[in-house]
Amino acid sequence: MEQKEKQACAIKTSVGGQALLEGIMMKGPFKSAMAVRKPDGEIDVSIWDTKKLTGVRKIPFIRGTFNFIDTLIQGYDCLMKSAEISGQEEEPDKFELWLNKVFGKAAGTVLNFVITILAVVLAVGLFFGVPALITSFIGNYVESRVLLSAIEGVIKIAIFFAYIIGVSKMSDIHRTFMYHGAEHKTIFCYEQGLELTVENVRKQKRFHPRCGTSFLLIVLVVSILVSSVVTWDNVLMRVGMKVLLLPITVGISYEIIKFAGRHDNWFTRILSAPGLWFQNFTTQEPDDSMIEVAIEAVKPVLPENPEDAAY
Repeated sequence: MEQKEKQACAIKTSVGGQALLEGIMMKGPFKSAMAVRKPDGEIDVSIWDTKKLTGVRKIPFIRGTFNFIDTLIQGYDCLMKSAEISGQEEEPDKFELWLNKVFGKAAGTVLNFVITILAVVLAVGLFFGVPALITSFIGNYVESRVLLSAIEGVIKIAIFFAYIIGVSKMSDIHRTFMYHGAEHKTIFCYEQGLELTVENVRKQKRFHPRCGTSFLLIVLVVSILVSSVVTWDNVLMRVGMKVLLLPITVGISYEIIKFAGRHDNWFTRILSAPGLWFQNFTTQEPDDSMIEVAIEAVKPVLPENPEDAAY
C-alpha cells in the first residue's frame, strides 16, 4: 500500500539546477535560487525571478538554443559568485593586476570576456578541430562519408569522456560533482512527494534522466547525424560549417531530451541509458552538509502548486 501511494504522488518536475563551488543553483518556473556554504559554515541563499522564454524563443527546435545560451550565461555568473561567497577566489595574478590598472572597474567584465573567448576557442578546437583533423587523415583510407562522420563522432565522444574523467580527479571538481549528486537526489526527493529532509534526500538515486550531462551526450550523438551532410573537401570549412550548424544540433537534442523526460517507455529508457551511465563520472555521493545546501537551494524555487512545475 505504501509503495502504491508513493508512486501515485510521484511527479516529473521542470525544476533543475547546477552544481557550483561549495553550492548549488536551482531554477524553478517562477523563482531561481543559489545556496552556497560560506567559510564560517553558514549557508548564503540568493533568490531572483526566473527569466522566461517568450515569442519565437518558445518555438520547438528554436527554444533549445536560447535555453542553452541562457543556461551557460547564468551558470557562469553563478559559478563566479559561488567562488567569491565560498572564499575560493585566488589572489590576482600579474595579468589581472594589469587589467585592474588599465580598465579600472571594468576589469572584471574584460577578464570574463577574455576567459569566455579562450573557452570558446578551446572548445571549438578540442571538440571540432581535433576530431576533424584525425578523421581527415583516416579519410585517405575510407571513402564513405557516413562512416567518416561516425568515426569523427566516436572520436569526439572519446575526447569528451577523457576530459570529464580527467577533471573529475581534481579535488575541487570532485567536490563539485558531489554537489551535483546532492542536486539530483534533492530533485528526486521532491518528485517522490517526500518531505525535503537530509534523511529522505540521502536515500534517493543520484542518476537523473533530465540531467545536463545527458543533454551534452545527446548533442554529441546528434552532431554525428548533422555532420554527415557537411563537406569533407576542406577541414577548415567543415569545422566552420559545423559551428554554424550547432544551433540546429542543440535544437534537435533539446527536443529529444524533453521527449525522453516526459515519457517512460522502452524507447526513452534506451535514449536515457548512456547519459545515466555517464553520470557515474559526473556525479558523486554527497555528504550531509552538501544535501543541506541542496535543500536550501530548492525550497525557494518550488511553486505552491506542483502542477506549475510539471515537466
